[in-house]
Amino acid sequence: MREKTIIPYGRQYIDKSDIRAVTGILKSKWLTQGPMVDKFEKALCRYTGAKYAVAVSSGTAALHIACLSAGIKSGDEVITSPITFVASANCVLYCGGRPVFADIQRDTVNIDPEAIKKKLTKKTKALIPVHFAGHPCDLEEISRIAKDYNLIVIEDAAHAFGAQYKGSKIGSCKYSDMAIFSFHPVKHITTGEGGAVLTNKKELYEKLLMFRSHGITKEKTRLINKNKGKWYYEMQTLGFNYRITDFQCALGISQLKKIDEFIKQRRDIAENYDRKLSKLDEIILPKEKSYVKSSWHLYCIRLKNHLKRKSIFDKLIKSGIGVQVHYIPVHLQPYHRHKFGYGEGNFPVAESYYDSCITLPLYPRMGLAQNKVIDALRRLC
Repeated sequence: MREKTIIPYGRQYIDKSDIRAVTGILKSKWLTQGPMVDKFEKALCRYTGAKYAVAVSSGTAALHIACLSAGIKSGDEVITSPITFVASANCVLYCGGRPVFADIQRDTVNIDPEAIKKKLTKKTKALIPVHFAGHPCDLEEISRIAKDYNLIVIEDAAHAFGAQYKGSKIGSCKYSDMAIFSFHPVKHITTGEGGAVLTNKKELYEKLLMFRSHGITKEKTRLINKNKGKWYYEMQTLGFNYRITDFQCALGISQLKKIDEFIKQRRDIAENYDRKLSKLDEIILPKEKSYVKSSWHLYCIRLKNHLKRKSIFDKLIKSGIGVQVHYIPVHLQPYHRHKFGYGEGNFPVAESYYDSCITLPLYPRMGLAQNKVIDALRRLC
């Protein structure tokens, strides 16, 4: 029996130039720890405007070494959003710290700066704002809070490659200490799995490099014992093997050449959804603030009657439309309930959003598949 084709909520776009880039490296002398990693990092810096980039094996690895470089340790608290993937909080736990959640804004679904202020304590060390669905957070206000309380800001920009805030590219770190990206296949560009940390601070950059590769350095100026042979290296801290391969970076460089077209297509699809779905009374559409340019990683609608969500979701899936829900609030996950005592009612805006949201398919080269999504929603709503 032929399997039914499902329209995914997101997917990569790979063309012949991407395949040539990867096969070229597979035929070369370097598969990993070669020159393509540095080239990819420089390309990321040129695109975002940041001074330094460290490419790693995943977005989660990027978050982890960013927290390590920020000095997060046992007893520290880090404030983040409950509407995000679990990695935004796990990276704090990996370092022995405690993730603290602050509720979201109703319109953007991003962390609310006013809610951040209410969660500040003497233990607060850092903020991890999440640019949900590609829409940048209010970075100016978050930066102001961070400066007032001497906090580190790590942008979780896994959704926001190519987005802009008040004319600055997300990843420029104009308002933060570090920003992380993910290059998973559903993101704006892909390296298969992969991620990166960007920063403008040399001291953080040097820490990130060491945490990426076992805590080891070969840099002569950083060695404790400087009069050894060329073979010599030192493990100066406890790091990890979070390295990315050369063929992944070759794919990333090739994908990056198409990023402007990818973003344009995503924005066109979002605008088409806006036009075609705006007359459906049962649906609340996502918003884009006038001072940002969203990169539209996700297009998340909300149902005015949340009790219909499961029924509509199931019918869309049955129709071959791969909708999703982004996200189950992190504080409602069993781990956080049991470890920290969270439960329903702790973050009412986030929980209300979760109860009513559905993520619609959105990806480059989506083409006529979008019409099928729109027609199905018109029938159901």
